[in-house]
Amino acid sequence: MTNVKTANVNLHNGVQMPILGLGAFEIEGDVADAVLSAIRIGYRLIDTATLYNNEAGVGEGVRRAIELGLAQREELFVTTKVWKSELGYEKTLAAFDRSFAELGLDYVDLYLIHWPDTDELNLETWKALIELQKQGRVKSIGVSNFEPEQIAYITEQTGVKPVVNQVEYNPERDRRELLSYCREHDIQLQAWGPLGKGRLLGLPLFAEIGTKYNKTPAQVILRWHIQNDVTTIPKSSREDRMRENAEIFDFELTQEEMSRISALGE
Repeated sequence: MTNVKTANVNLHNGVQMPILGLGAFEIEGDVADAVLSAIRIGYRLIDTATLYNNEAGVGEGVRRAIELGLAQREELFVTTKVWKSELGYEKTLAAFDRSFAELGLDYVDLYLIHWPDTDELNLETWKALIELQKQGRVKSIGVSNFEPEQIAYITEQTGVKPVVNQVEYNPERDRRELLSYCREHDIQLQAWGPLGKGRLLGLPLFAEIGTKYNKTPAQVILRWHIQNDVTTIPKSSREDRMRENAEIFDFELTQEEMSRISALGE
């Protein structure tokens, strides 16, 4: 049976990326401990960013997990991002050097432009990411919070398209046109804020569907993401919540249930 350890998608550059990851934005308490707990449960993707100010803790958690034999480095997928204040070719290269040092890992699996700016800045930053990938310090490169026209511009100018676009995506923010564009161009959409910062959990629809499968509302929502071919990075500091979020590979929503959930975004 598929589980959180073995569930991956193939990116268009041939790299495998876990379907489910741990988002490290505003994790409370010791970040290294949280990352270690997630890897022990079976998570293989950890998502951080310069803006989160916890790259050092993420790197420490990953290294400890490897030292304890919980996973090999090549099994783990670490994402970080360059923030808006550091866009531009030289500034991005310098920003990556700092992130690289903070993480303390021998490479980064995915490096993203965290938020778009002007076409010119986006392009210069994208060229820096292409250079980092050539150097081998970054395995894959992508974007976050980009719209189709912004993706099209950097792709047309460089001939290199992102492997991932990470955006806010959930049943109330069902980005259908963006999802359609990414599917058409073989770019993996990845969801941040998949549970709507918790506000979706109280909706009766998710309790009703969850009762049928003996699943929580969060598990139903995350399952909806996966069946829409959207990978996702719910955040949690609590081990029990991490475990709950990971237990979504042993049931399947019907097409009617998928449609009822999607209707929330209309």
